[in-house]
Amino acid sequence: MSHTQPQPVGDTASITQSDTEPTSEITRLGALFSKTSIFFVMLCVVGLGMGIAYIFGIPIGGKRLLEGQYYWFFIGIFSAAAFIALPAHKSQQTIPFYDIIAALLVFGISMWFSTHAWDIIQSSWTNIPAGVILWVLMLEIARRSGGIPFLLVVLLLGLYPLLADYFPGLLMGIPYSFEHMIEAHVFRTEGMMGITTKIVAEIVLGFLVFAGVLIATGAGEFFIDLANAGFGKYRGGPAKVSIVASGFFGSLSGSIFSNIAGTGSITIPTMKKVGYPPHYAAAIEACASTGGVVMPPVMGAIAFVMAITIGVDYATIMVAAILPSLLFYFGLMLQVDAYAARKGLTGMTSDQIPSARKVLMRGWPFLSVMVFLVWGLLYMRWEYYAPWYACVMMIALSFLSRETMMTPRRLFATMRQIGILVTQTAAIILPIAFVVSALTITGVTGSMTSGLVALGGDNVYLIIALGILACFIMGMAGLAIVAYIFLAVTLAPAIIEIGGLNTVAVHFFIIYYAMLSVITPPVGTAAFLAATIAGAKPMQTSFTAMRLGVVIYFVPLFFLFQPALVLQGDLTPLIYVLPSIIIGIILLSGGLEGYLLGVGLVRPLLRLPLAAAGFAFSFPGLMTTLVGGVISALLVFVIWRENKETGVLSTKAI
Repeated sequence: MSHTQPQPVGDTASITQSDTEPTSEITRLGALFSKTSIFFVMLCVVGLGMGIAYIFGIPIGGKRLLEGQYYWFFIGIFSAAAFIALPAHKSQQTIPFYDIIAALLVFGISMWFSTHAWDIIQSSWTNIPAGVILWVLMLEIARRSGGIPFLLVVLLLGLYPLLADYFPGLLMGIPYSFEHMIEAHVFRTEGMMGITTKIVAEIVLGFLVFAGVLIATGAGEFFIDLANAGFGKYRGGPAKVSIVASGFFGSLSGSIFSNIAGTGSITIPTMKKVGYPPHYAAAIEACASTGGVVMPPVMGAIAFVMAITIGVDYATIMVAAILPSLLFYFGLMLQVDAYAARKGLTGMTSDQIPSARKVLMRGWPFLSVMVFLVWGLLYMRWEYYAPWYACVMMIALSFLSRETMMTPRRLFATMRQIGILVTQTAAIILPIAFVVSALTITGVTGSMTSGLVALGGDNVYLIIALGILACFIMGMAGLAIVAYIFLAVTLAPAIIEIGGLNTVAVHFFIIYYAMLSVITPPVGTAAFLAATIAGAKPMQTSFTAMRLGVVIYFVPLFFLFQPALVLQGDLTPLIYVLPSIIIGIILLSGGLEGYLLGVGLVRPLLRLPLAAAGFAFSFPGLMTTLVGGVISALLVFVIWRENKETGVLSTKAI
C-alpha cells in the first residue's frame, strides 16, 4: 500500500503466551495490558463502534450520524490513536508530552468540526486557523506512518495550488490562496471529506476488522500448515509453502509489509534450512507477499479505490484480478521449482509435514468463512458489508475450539491488533486527501491528460511507456495508492482515449506497475524488509526478487491489449491466448532459472534466448506468438537432446 512500517500480524503465540507486543509490531504500546495499550484499545473501540453505527444506520442518541459527522469522528479518534501508538522516531518507547498535546488537539478540533458538519455542507462553514493546525498534525502523521519520502510527496503536491500558475505546459493549473487551499483540503469533498476518508472509514474498515479477527484466531498458522501439507513434500517444499501461504495471507491482510513480517518470520528460516540462500529466500517471500495484495478475494485498499474511481462494484474488480494473479503465482512457483531442481534441493521429511486431514479438521472454520465471504461479495453483492458479517461468523465459529475461542484476553488482544491495523491504515490514507484535493481544485488532471496525449503524439505505446515510468517513480517511494489516484485521473483517460482500450484493464495496468516497485531496485521496500528478516543483502535481494517476479512485469501489458485476461469483453480469445501465455511462462522461467520443466538443465548460453523466446511466444499477438513458438520449439529440442546425451533428463516435476 505504501511505505509503512511493518504492520502487526498477530502471531498467535504472541497473543496467547506473552504480554509483550509481537516483534513485527512497530508501536510503543508496550505490554498487552499496559496503561497505554488499554487506553489505545478503549479509544479504538469507540471509533469502531461509531463506524458500525454509521455503516449499518444505527441511531446514536435517537439520530443517525451524518456522513460529515462520522468522518470527523473517525479522523479525530484514529488520528489521536496514531499519536499514541506511532512513535516520532524508532527508539521512542514512551509517549512524550508533545504527543499528548497533539492527540488532544487533533481529537478536539475534529470533534468541534463534527458539531458543524451540517453547517459545513449547507453554508460552507470553515475555521481556517483550526484547519491549519489540523493540516500540520496530519502531515506529522504522514511522516510517522510513511517516512520522509511520503511526507514530502503529501506536502509538496498538497502545496501545488499555491504555485500552480507558475508551472509550464501540462503542469499549469488554477492558483489558489493559502486560505482557499486549506478550505479545500480540510473542509470540502475534494479533500478530507471526500474519497480518501470514505475508503478507510467505510469501505476498508470492515476488511481490516475481518483480517484482525482471522489472524487472532490462528488463520496465519492454519494457512502455513495447509500449505505445508499440500506442498511440503515436493522439492524445495518450504519455498512453495511460502508462496501459497503468503498468497492467502496477503489477500486477507491487504498489506505487503504485514504479510512479510507475519509469514516471512516463519517461512524464511525454513527455506534457509533446506538450502535456499538468504537473499533467495527473502526474494521469494517478498514476491509472494507483493502478489497477495492483488490476489482475490480481499486484496488491498487499492482495489477499493479502483472500484470507486471507475464506478463498478467490487465483485467486478475481484473477478478481473483472478487470472493475472494466478499467472503471477504460477511463474513464481515454476522458478522456485526450477531452482530446487537445479540445486538438488529436496522437500520436507514426512515427520515435518502435518497431516492434511488434521489440518483441515482444525481449520475448516477458516475455509468456511472464506467461502462465505466470497459468496457475500460475488453473489449477494454485499460489498463492504460482507466482512462484517464474516467477522460475526468467525467469532461464533471460534468457540468451537479451545485454541481459537474468544476469551476476554484474546478478545482484548484482537481489539488491540485491529486498532493498530486501522490506525496505521488511516495514518497512510487520510493525508492523501491533500494530494487528491490539490490535483482536483487546480484542474491539472484535465491538462495532464491532454498534455500526455500531446507528448505521446497520439502514439498509445509511447503514452503507455511514459505511464510505466510515472508508476515506477511514484511507486518507488512506496506510494502505490497515491500513484494510482494520480494516474487514474491523468494517465488512464489518455490511454483509453487514444488506444480505445478497456477501462478495467487500463486501471489494473496502473495498479500493477505502481505496486511492483516495492520489489524493484533501487527502493524495493518489500525486498529490503524481507532481507532484514533473512539476514541478506538488501540490494541483492531486490534484484533477485525482480527476476523471480518477472511475470508481474509483463502480464499487465498482456491484459492491457487483451482484456479477456481480466475477464472483460469477449472471452473467446482465452481459448488460444491463455495456453500460449502459460507455455511462454514455463519457457521464460526455465530460461531465467536454468532448468526447464519436463526437459532438464539449460546451459548458460541458451538461457537468455529461451527466456526471450518464451516472452515472445506468450505475448498476445499473432506474429510474435508464431515467431516465438518456432524459436522456442528449436531451443527446447536442442536442450532436450543435450540432456539426453549427458543423461540428466528432467526428474519428477513440481
